[in-house]
Amino acid sequence: MDALDVKGKIEALGGKIKGDEALLAKSKSDPGKAVEGLLGAELPDDVLRKLVSGVKAKLDLDQIGGALGSLGGLLGKK
Repeated sequence: MDALDVKGKIEALGGKIKGDEALLAKSKSDPGKAVEGLLGAELPDDVLRKLVSGVKAKLDLDQIGGALGSLGGLLGKK
């Protein structure tokens, strides 16, 4: 899996997980199984680690972005 493919998978997985509360909960309790379940395949450990790390980072950034957006709204900025 090349870097662009990994990035694309991270974006897609992050979007799916973020939009589904059950998947979000599963990704927090067992992120490797959640990622493999969404992809429908077992992955080599090194690839799985990259994907899990990337998805966690994406979800964290999305959460921070949402919080900053809310803060801007509180301060009267849009």
